[in-house]
Amino acid sequence: MKTPIVQENISKEKALRKMKGNALALLGFAVLLFIIAIYFKIPMLQAFSEAAMVGGIADWFAVVALFRHPMGIPIWHTAIIPTKKNEIGENLGSFVSEEFLNREKLEIKIEEFNFATKASDWLSQGENANKIANLVVVNIIPGVLKTIKDEDVKRLIQAQFKEKLEGINFGDWVALALEPLQKGNVKDQMLTNLMEVMSTELANNKDLIRKKVKESTPFLSFGLADKSISEGIFNGLAEFLEEAKNPDSAVRIKIDEYVYNFLDQVKNSEEMRVKINNLILGFAGKKEVQDYVNGIWDEIKLSISNDLEKGDQSSIKNSISNLIQGFGTGIKDDPIMIDKINNFIKIDLLSVLLNNKKVIGDLISSTVKSWDGKEVSEKLELEIGKDLQYIRINGTLVGGMIGLVIYGVEWVYHFFLV
Repeated sequence: MKTPIVQENISKEKALRKMKGNALALLGFAVLLFIIAIYFKIPMLQAFSEAAMVGGIADWFAVVALFRHPMGIPIWHTAIIPTKKNEIGENLGSFVSEEFLNREKLEIKIEEFNFATKASDWLSQGENANKIANLVVVNIIPGVLKTIKDEDVKRLIQAQFKEKLEGINFGDWVALALEPLQKGNVKDQMLTNLMEVMSTELANNKDLIRKKVKESTPFLSFGLADKSISEGIFNGLAEFLEEAKNPDSAVRIKIDEYVYNFLDQVKNSEEMRVKINNLILGFAGKKEVQDYVNGIWDEIKLSISNDLEKGDQSSIKNSISNLIQGFGTGIKDDPIMIDKINNFIKIDLLSVLLNNKKVIGDLISSTVKSWDGKEVSEKLELEIGKDLQYIRINGTLVGGMIGLVIYGVEWVYHFFLV
């Protein structure tokens, strides 16, 4: 399948050939008229056709001489474009840098263009915002995901995770969280509830206690002591938990005292806080936790890829589109921001263009010089050759008319003056 550029070039070549054929046909018609005039001895027609042929051939020579040597003969001052390519490039570069890159002209054009308003109008349209969002999710994001090394990202996440953990004083957090337990009856109620749960679990696991006791007793007892031992352990624990439910019991007072001392240490002892920090950091350094942290990036990457595959239903694409559209609308409704953007572009763009106008001129000149002369000539002929054929057509017609004028002047002279 031919690309649009190739198809356009083919269309231009056809149009150029057609116009060349028209100009050549008109010249051929002038030749035919000349033959008829000679044969039938028609002076006026002969004068017209002679001048038309001269005009047509002269303008054919002039047009062809721009692009190549006429009929391949290296006549002086022909094939102007390919032979004078370097001089044309220098003149073009100087012309652009001096005439176009002019402060006054550039300021007027930049102000007339009003970039911020045009850009905000364009971005605020949903269709255009979707185009940009689609470009991002189809080309940019997948490319970034492929370029990023998973090991580097995981190493960065691990480093950030460790840095953030080390920057947190967990001792203070724990002290702050446990401080309410020292006030009111919250602590007492929590301990009572804990004892209730433990009593229930003890009753539900009575058979398990017997089994564990049996596994621990000597083989030679033949199981005679198992039942009495397990019953003793079960009853002792049950009595302990039942007594601990009572806030006024000696057991409960001991438990309260232990809890109070622990909370006081957490709150006031730097050593206890360090222990808590080390305990949590040690837990965070375990392999299971590290594997979980490493898996965060894999989950993020998979989620992004799965979302992008949804096409128009992609939440990432729709979010980007809404963000772009909202950005455009926000600028559009903010005249102060529009002025700031336009002034920024005016000042910066003007500065860049003016400071580099010689570089731009040299770039144009060096670019033209780097082109192949024959290729440049062919491309230019393809672009402007069709219009230049009108010179040949006009030359033929105008030449013929001038021939008639000359013939008329000559006829008047001989008829009236001689």
